[in-house]
Amino acid sequence: MQIVRAKPADAAVLTDIAFTAKRHWGYPEKWMENWRDALTIAPEFIASHEVYSAVAEGRIAGFYALGGPTDRVQLLHLWVLPAAMGRGVGRALFIHAIATATELGCREMEIESDPNAEGFYQHMGAQRVGTNCLVLDGHSRELPVLIFKF
Repeated sequence: MQIVRAKPADAAVLTDIAFTAKRHWGYPEKWMENWRDALTIAPEFIASHEVYSAVAEGRIAGFYALGGPTDRVQLLHLWVLPAAMGRGVGRALFIHAIATATELGCREMEIESDPNAEGFYQHMGAQRVGTNCLVLDGHSRELPVLIFKF
């Protein structure tokens, strides 16, 4: 597996990965539609952010994107295809994101996590510092907010 800088031409593939990974958690399609803008990766976004892809066997298996940079960078995206989960792709992307953020001069990374991914980030060393609450289709959701300090 290689981790490479994403290209604007990868936007459709990255969008598909984000939707496929989110669907893996069994969310209703109505919710998925509500998240369309947040999960759609535009070529302009790739060109203006630190976006890296994990390539395995000639195909993109996952990606991450950072926002910032300031002393605290934001992990805006980290998605792995379900078929590649549990194979070290997410771990490799997260470690690469830390290295990238460190090179940018950041000291910590903020992560607003899907509740299903919180355990992964905690296993990687991030600590929960709060929650963001929202209502989606009449259902209250709490999104964990975590910090990873370098």
